[in-house]
Amino acid sequence: MRVSWQERFAGTPAVLKSPKRRQAVVSVLDFEIGGDEFVTMAGPCSVETELQLMATAHHVRRAGARVLRGGAFKPRTSPYSFQGLGIEGLKLLAAARQETGLAIVTEVMSEGDVPLVAEYADILQIGSRSMENYSLLEAAARSGRPVLLKRGMVATIADFLAAAEVILENGNPQVILCERGIRTFETAMRNTFDAAAIALLKQVSHLPVIADPSHASGCRELVPALARIAVAAGADGLLVEVHPHPDKAWSDGEQSLDFEEFDGMMASLDPYLKLRVNGLDERAGDRLVEAFG
Repeated sequence: MRVSWQERFAGTPAVLKSPKRRQAVVSVLDFEIGGDEFVTMAGPCSVETELQLMATAHHVRRAGARVLRGGAFKPRTSPYSFQGLGIEGLKLLAAARQETGLAIVTEVMSEGDVPLVAEYADILQIGSRSMENYSLLEAAARSGRPVLLKRGMVATIADFLAAAEVILENGNPQVILCERGIRTFETAMRNTFDAAAIALLKQVSHLPVIADPSHASGCRELVPALARIAVAAGADGLLVEVHPHPDKAWSDGEQSLDFEEFDGMMASLDPYLKLRVNGLDERAGDRLVEAFG
């Protein structure tokens, strides 16, 4: 007997679609994530300087982004790598919001930092390394801020949905799921982009789903293609790393787009977005084949 997706993920009922739980939308400032608008979040991996951040914020805003991403606290594999500016980075992000009108998403790494980060950010990001830090998830939920939850590097879809369930069960329905690539046997790229996960999550969960093509590939040349794949898979938005001078970035420059590359990526999404009328209907696949071979 065929097992339905609802039965397969029955252990996390709060995140699943049902007659009473249709598509959720997350309200941020004057727009929504998960509604009709495709939302791009863009900015540097790390907040470095006021000049770097402001230049990036103004550019991505002009190109159509609605959210500025930037790391103030950075979880790095090596203790000798740049760890972020901390509270000074948060203040710069808040100043960029004041100047551009962009919402702010930034990562929170510890339970104790949640109140501080929530004071400056519009969306709290839970990074891949922290997806199963349940005390952090609970604290982030209690902050009342929308939570952008990244899939863990070795997390199954069931693991991912269980982490989201923790946030919902702690009283916060404003959760955005983010597919950012997983670790597999493949070593050519930083991670393996699981586009099928986006399609599956959109089918079984009522929560908005976005994609992070920057971390999924670790290679800036692949980011635009993965972004287009994410649109075709049904994602509600993107999280993309952008830097004025990627080769001089203090972190993750190899996967960051420069301004011209970001503009090109955004323009390349237009034909794919135009094919989406209230989501990808049953004929969308045929139209994609007809339009793009």
